[in-house]
Amino acid sequence: MAPSRRKRQDCERRFTPTPGNQPDLTASMLSIYRQRIEVGELSPDPAQEAVAVRLDALAAAMHRLERPGVFGLGRSREAPPKGLYIWGGVGRGKSMLMDLFHRTTQVTDRRRVHFHDFMLETHAFIHAWRGLSGADRKRHPAFVRDAGDDPIAPAAKAIRDRARLLCFDEFHVTSIADAMILSRLFGHVFDRGVVMVATSNRRPRDLYHNGINRELFLPFVDRLEREMDVIELPAARDYRLDRLAAAPVYYTPLGPEADARMDEAFARITGGAPIQPAFIEAQGRRTDIPVHADGCARASFADLCARPLGAADFLALARRFHTVLLDRTPLLTPDRRNEAARFVTLIDALYETRTKLVMSAAAPPEALYPAGDGAFEFQRTASRLHEMRSQAYLAGERIETGER
Repeated sequence: MAPSRRKRQDCERRFTPTPGNQPDLTASMLSIYRQRIEVGELSPDPAQEAVAVRLDALAAAMHRLERPGVFGLGRSREAPPKGLYIWGGVGRGKSMLMDLFHRTTQVTDRRRVHFHDFMLETHAFIHAWRGLSGADRKRHPAFVRDAGDDPIAPAAKAIRDRARLLCFDEFHVTSIADAMILSRLFGHVFDRGVVMVATSNRRPRDLYHNGINRELFLPFVDRLEREMDVIELPAARDYRLDRLAAAPVYYTPLGPEADARMDEAFARITGGAPIQPAFIEAQGRRTDIPVHADGCARASFADLCARPLGAADFLALARRFHTVLLDRTPLLTPDRRNEAARFVTLIDALYETRTKLVMSAAAPPEALYPAGDGAFEFQRTASRLHEMRSQAYLAGERIETGER
């Protein structure tokens, strides 16, 4: 094992909470952050360090309130601390700081989740609750007296029963369905003492900008700003762009070398963040994504283009992840007509949202679709693939899309 990696792992063992290891709660996250700078995995950044200090202070305050009789189970004698809303441009290190915070805090009832996934779960709960009989609702763990048929208070109780510290990655609102329930839902969630930490590319006042009936959404923004300290994370560098631009983003031909370069690209872009499966949902269809970390998805051509997916699925993918790694794209021959059509739709969705793409393929873009139906039209896709490799595209801001 490389000395720098061993040193980092030793540091994380020292500061990550375990039953027999109680870290210094005012320095644990900051210590790991500084250790990663020391071993060369991160660059010194005063703005990031200032946020790390604030997150450590929040972790210490919440852990203090976890003492018996101080917080929870309706016996709280102290108000919970204010959460943190961390916003800034892409590539500033917001998700990396969130990951360190979630892994080092000793708060037991905590949850880190992408905001998109959280809202899918919430909509599913509301739909299921409305289908229950009155008797079934009374037996449900989320039952709230006097809530009647309204599913919002039970949904908030279910959220609080699962966690009192919610960590949201990529907090953003583009859907009118989300906007219409957030104000009421989070009113109940905050009333139950849940503390929230969120990262976002937008300040709270810019959420759901120009959305339909936005005036109904503004009370949620007001409550958000009362319950959370809003911190901007400025930076002179775009760290995500640095990692993307450090090596090519299109690998050909296919083979062990291309596979190895894709592995290296995924590790470099995600910066060692935890790897786990994910899913997207569109028009009632759920599509599993084999691997994701730090807002970056990885799937094979077969995973996405050999299945009956369409534009709605690919737009959901583009909204959910800032970067997609697509492995082992074959030559698009006539016998792969359907797969080729889906591939074109996928590239269109990624391009239109300015989602970043790293891929391995059997040939360069202009030779990927050599003959057959659609070969002529594929020239536009090939042009887009070339543009998506450019510095200008990689440096561009993502475009949010949603129901308006």
